[in-house]
Amino acid sequence: MIGVDLAKSIFQVHGALLSGKEQFRKKLTRPQFWKFMSGHSPAVVVMEACGSAHFWAREMIKLGHEVKLIAPQYVKPFVKRQKNDAADAEAIVIAAQRPEMRFVEPKTEGQQARAVLFRGRERLVRQRTELVNALRAVLYEFGHTAPIGIRQLKRIEAIVEEPNSDLPTLVREECHDLIQQIAEKTVRIDAKTKRTVKLAAQTDTARRLQTMPGVGPLTALAIEAFAPEMESFRCGRDFAAWLGLVPRQHSSGGKERLGRVSKAGQADIRRLLIIGAMSRLNWMGRQSIHEGSWLARLSARKPKMLVAIALANKMARAIWAMLTKREDYRDPMSAVAA
Repeated sequence: MIGVDLAKSIFQVHGALLSGKEQFRKKLTRPQFWKFMSGHSPAVVVMEACGSAHFWAREMIKLGHEVKLIAPQYVKPFVKRQKNDAADAEAIVIAAQRPEMRFVEPKTEGQQARAVLFRGRERLVRQRTELVNALRAVLYEFGHTAPIGIRQLKRIEAIVEEPNSDLPTLVREECHDLIQQIAEKTVRIDAKTKRTVKLAAQTDTARRLQTMPGVGPLTALAIEAFAPEMESFRCGRDFAAWLGLVPRQHSSGGKERLGRVSKAGQADIRRLLIIGAMSRLNWMGRQSIHEGSWLARLSARKPKMLVAIALANKMARAIWAMLTKREDYRDPMSAVAA
């Protein structure tokens, strides 16, 4: 087993037998690391799931090695005393030898490419939100208030463009500049959204996911980009737990105490599933809820956000079943009625 502490230029390598006996420690440059691993006999290569880890995982697999990726938080407890590259590489090997250790599935190039597109769109949305908030803040300093949200942009533009506005000329010029930047961001966001929709229509997995109410092209793309193969989860509950959609436990002494959702998993998919669940609970989505169904009963006695999270959990389990069985979404109430 070879533990590798990844870096931009200098790689720390720790070799050990599966019994734990140390074989070698090496500090290698990038070309030296490539040459060393190319000439080494097939081994189990273990790395932290950090920057460039998925690239190196694919390259090590091409060289005939077996690759395992570990989440950094699972390696930290095994670092002895001082933290340095050599100690990190050794800790990676020790952590990987634990029989109960959980590993991260290496991503393909296609998954990472979709992730880049998804992250690029999210970054533009955040930047546009920052610009809108800056514009609102400027107007607020001169006595004009505007509600939160990109939908209020026309209302803000009307304040700036008002002929008898009390805004100083310099302020109006700056507001015009902010509005122009917001328009540019919107054009780029729309272009990436169209590309996302086009990508989501190209694969059978994304098409199948979109048969579920509350799952659109963005959610389908996020699942394709960030989720591992569904076969790596034993059941739908494991997938929901991986997304952080299960209660946080504070149990002790045989007494079960459950708190809020753990949020200990993939944040992008979790957020989109909750947004999709909320869309089914608004005034338009409620029309498709069957009377007497689980969702109708829960909505009648629980707060809206709690119902949305419970529905997102149920959606995650259904997604696992759809992808493992390779079936489209089937409405449970329609099956009962039939």
